[in-house]
Amino acid sequence: MTRTLNQVGYWSGLSACGATVAYVLVQILQVAGVLHAPLDAILIYATSLCIVVPFVLEMLALHYVTSGDKRFWTHAAVIFASIYAVFVTANYVIQLATVIPATLNHTAEPIRVLEQTPHSMYWDYDAIGYRLFLSAVFRGIALPWLPLGNHSAIVHADAGDFFAPKAVSVQPGTGVKPR
Repeated sequence: MTRTLNQVGYWSGLSACGATVAYVLVQILQVAGVLHAPLDAILIYATSLCIVVPFVLEMLALHYVTSGDKRFWTHAAVIFASIYAVFVTANYVIQLATVIPATLNHTAEPIRVLEQTPHSMYWDYDAIGYRLFLSAVFRGIALPWLPLGNHSAIVHADAGDFFAPKAVSVQPGTGVKPR
């Protein structure tokens, strides 16, 4: 069984890596002006969607081949990976199946709320999804092997500026203030 799990983890990790490389290439081509709408958005969302399942399977395989006390952290990684999968899959499928076709058909006005634009709901879905992705990687791969007595001392970086609309400023301890 361990050999099978190792193979699933290996091939899933390789698939997730390949999809990530494809995503990076698409981003580079978009920034370089080689890809234009709607092909750039289609390829960005499609390659991002291709990362999801292999990554979750990779984390699951890692959990099953990990022994002892370290399994708590890999279990946490599987949970974070699963939550990541829900957020980003919902976002990418909506963008690919609803928003992009409606935009191409000039019928997007009624569904503008579904567009992923800076500080929109789906922008935030993507942001929290990738924060969970990083949490899964950190908890599943790095944290179990760090020589720390108290893992609860590890805290996330503040994402206030990423999530906050440009009209407000998030200041720790003071709440939201208009800019």
